[in-house]
Amino acid sequence: MYDYSEFDDAYVRGRVEQFRAQVERRLDGSLTEEEFRPLRLMNGLYLQLHAYMLRVAIPYGTLNSGQMRQLAHIADRWDKGYGHFTTRQNIQYNWPKLRDVPDILEALADVGMHAIQTSGNTVRNVTADHFAGASADEVADPRPYAELLRQWSTDHPEFQFLPRKFKIGVTGAPNDRAVIRSHDIGLEVRRDGAGALGFRVFVGGGLGRTPMVAQELAAFIPERDLLPYVEAILSVYNLLGRRDNKYKARIKIAVHEHGIDTIRALVNEAFAERRALFSGADQALLTDIRAQFKRPDLSPRDIAPFVAARDADPVFRAWADTNLAAHADAGHAIVTISLKPQGATPGDATAAQMRVMADLAARYGHDELRISHEQNVILPHVHRADLPAVHAALKQAGLATANVGLVSDIIACPGMDYCSLATARSIPIAQEIATRFEELKLEHEVGPLKIKISGCINACGHHHVGHIGILGLDRAGVENYQVTLGGDGSETTVIGQRAGPGFSADEIVPAVERLVLAYLDLREDAGETFLQVFRRLGAQPFKDALYPEQAQRRRDAA
Repeated sequence: MYDYSEFDDAYVRGRVEQFRAQVERRLDGSLTEEEFRPLRLMNGLYLQLHAYMLRVAIPYGTLNSGQMRQLAHIADRWDKGYGHFTTRQNIQYNWPKLRDVPDILEALADVGMHAIQTSGNTVRNVTADHFAGASADEVADPRPYAELLRQWSTDHPEFQFLPRKFKIGVTGAPNDRAVIRSHDIGLEVRRDGAGALGFRVFVGGGLGRTPMVAQELAAFIPERDLLPYVEAILSVYNLLGRRDNKYKARIKIAVHEHGIDTIRALVNEAFAERRALFSGADQALLTDIRAQFKRPDLSPRDIAPFVAARDADPVFRAWADTNLAAHADAGHAIVTISLKPQGATPGDATAAQMRVMADLAARYGHDELRISHEQNVILPHVHRADLPAVHAALKQAGLATANVGLVSDIIACPGMDYCSLATARSIPIAQEIATRFEELKLEHEVGPLKIKISGCINACGHHHVGHIGILGLDRAGVENYQVTLGGDGSETTVIGQRAGPGFSADEIVPAVERLVLAYLDLREDAGETFLQVFRRLGAQPFKDALYPEQAQRRRDAA
């Protein structure tokens, strides 16, 4: 992974001291809250319902054991003993005191971390495939490109005051695990006919109140053109983006209003001008960065302990079936540690659990961890012989839930329990759904099913691309939950269809149960997933399950 240079360290520490002085001025009254707001947001500090919230960047979701231990230390010393991992591959602390935030930022700097550009109308944390550098289907590790983009975009003088926040996602595999088509810019690493690396470029994706799937801007741009091409896109957006209405300020609206062909022509024109300004220093930097992302030495060993444990222990076998993914090296596996035990808050981890994960990474995982956009933690390189020991340690720490990709592996935003923008609760709904399906003992029979919950129209829970999406809204002071069906965040991204009228907080869990039971009745065999059934039959059978009284009236009328 990338290690900070002396320049990086000096830069981050300079920002910490600058913010320390700003906090002191806020505390002594020299700065009003209105004056302080843009300064704190530049350093990832929000004011939520009950307290400040600090959002810490985990660039492209990659960190080592020392960094994870420092996150645990921060949780214990300056928060309430836990942190919340987010869909942007970041971590949030929900209870820091303002006077302590500079000390937290200094502690982050000690391990090469920061909170810069985790807020504001800038290029946010560049996200990537959480299996990057390990997956069997990978064309190339996307993280060196994400790091190049991070360095280029940090404090870029032209792009610090964009019309709105800007998000870039990168995947190195044809199987999209980074949801790149829901980003302002999505990049898919691929090879041309001669085998040279480059990118398929998508533009104009985004969820929120106007969800849109990104459109292809370029089928292939060479690797050497990445920065000038992305810079051209941002320059066009900076000029065309709506600044008169923040709800129409994202690049997706510019693409929609002007059309992809016009945007492509403008980008190509800007690219022609900017390409000449890049002398090759960016490629030299990329070479240096790439050298830091070499795959660890994966020594061959007998996998007999794994096979024996799988055959002897049904609990271990269930976990292996759901929480392991294919590694490029057949003797290793990618381990997903679920942060979704039934009844818990999705994405939360205690400081003690963070330390356990750090220890496992150091002992068994070549000192690498990843944070997924699905709010889980990944050990990307674990030898299969070590998996029984890893599972045993996770089980003792309450981290061995065998549910990755299943009903209870729910994405949920903090909702109205924390967020000042939320209009409904998300966490209790996620907890109740997971608990209900644990009671029914149906989760493994149901198989792959992605439920995603947002507590407001901003869609931080990605509900638009959930197989079952849930959006919490306020209806005359009462929480109301709308359901969307058939969404998909993979390489076949599609926005889910709204099913109909919403449900109260008491009704939403039974409604989801009816949907899942209908799926079990409708599927042709156990191998047909919820999404496949939806695409085969359409929405109507599922709407009938959601609204049985309407379905009965229609049958009576027929």
